[in-house]
Amino acid sequence: MTARANSSKHSSLIPTEKIERAIYFIRGEKVMLDRDLADLYGVETKMLNRAVKRNLRRFPLDFMFQLSAEEASSLRYQIGTSKNTRGGRRYLPYVFTEQGVAMLSTALNSERAVLVNIEIMRAFVKLRQMLASNSELSHRLDELEGKYDRQFKVVFDAIRQLMSPPVPARKQIGFRSRPVKE
Repeated sequence: MTARANSSKHSSLIPTEKIERAIYFIRGEKVMLDRDLADLYGVETKMLNRAVKRNLRRFPLDFMFQLSAEEASSLRYQIGTSKNTRGGRRYLPYVFTEQGVAMLSTALNSERAVLVNIEIMRAFVKLRQMLASNSELSHRLDELEGKYDRQFKVVFDAIRQLMSPPVPARKQIGFRSRPVKE
């Protein structure tokens, strides 16, 4: 069996779930943080950013951009990145779009970079397919709902409820009194 045929069996170097958890939606784009990419590629974040800066022509604004202070602060609350007052990052993170991630393998120029890039591209494609199928399903439900009368409204509402992500139940905080035993 050839190496090319062998690679088509999706022998995963990195679990797809780990990659999917590292994809964020910022400024209307699906992006990955420089530190997450550095972790996946097995290099330090500063080394990844140095490689990018040496090849800056390959990374236009639609491939890579630096987060604003507000965006970085928001991400810090969402994912628990370190505070810059305690030895953490001292500059705003860069994020890479799907095209920027594809370009990273040329900037890093290693076998691992190529293999990791393949896995990341597969994760982006899977995410795009999931979003498209959910959108298509929602569109079909709208069409069916318009076609049929009110008696099926309950069915359509139930299907829409199943399609939306569940809202986690909040635990009640406080004390509960116990019944007094006599």
